[in-house]
Amino acid sequence: MFSIDSEANTPVFQQIADCVTGGVKSGAVPPGTKLPPVRRLAEDLGIAANTVAKAYRQLETEGHIETRGRNGTVVLDPPDAAESETSAAAATLVSLAKGRGLTLEATLGLVRRQW
Repeated sequence: MFSIDSEANTPVFQQIADCVTGGVKSGAVPPGTKLPPVRRLAEDLGIAANTVAKAYRQLETEGHIETRGRNGTVVLDPPDAAESETSAAAATLVSLAKGRGLTLEATLGLVRRQW
């Protein structure tokens, strides 16, 4: 499920987050899937545990996963209907930003300024 390119411009923590969200979007990672513990995934990928922890924190903040203590970290159900309009707007923003050559960071900066 996880594939990291150390030569990529995308930070490793973001690549990990992208693997999870991409897997959910494609259906390869269904809701309820248990993610590997931080230390084990870090060992498997040959990276620092803090890098994996940062990716998991981002995913949790964005509502993609939930950490349940000793029960592990699991992938959550997709957003409900109440969030679907906002999700559609976000998809439009992503499409526009990519079309104009903006990076994820620059796009998030735009959102933060509007928040």
